[in-house]
Amino acid sequence: MIKPAEMTTLSQVIEKLRTKRHDNEFLLTPNGFSVGNGKFYQPDDLKIIKTYRFEGESDPADSSILYVIEAKDGLVGYSIDAYGAYSNHDDINYDDFIRKMVVDERDDQLVF
Repeated sequence: MIKPAEMTTLSQVIEKLRTKRHDNEFLLTPNGFSVGNGKFYQPDDLKIIKTYRFEGESDPADSSILYVIEAKDGLVGYSIDAYGAYSNHDDINYDDFIRKMVVDERDDQLVF
């Protein structure tokens, strides 16, 4: 069983996702989110099942958010963004896309 305190860094969460074979990175494309498998997902095809926020100790640019996402077809993966002005995404579409997704927040034990 994982205790939340055991996953304090972004790399720890990604490694745990990798060990569960949930290390599919959802990337926003003009056709929707994709993990490079030829499928494109729209917000109503996905739900956010866990959100992790990380804050840099000395540099606000280190602040990021990781969304664990589950698709209706059972695929589980993640998407990463930085907070606010430090966002990795140059367009507003990413934020709009994420906001349209259903949030079904689960305990770590249910995700991992």
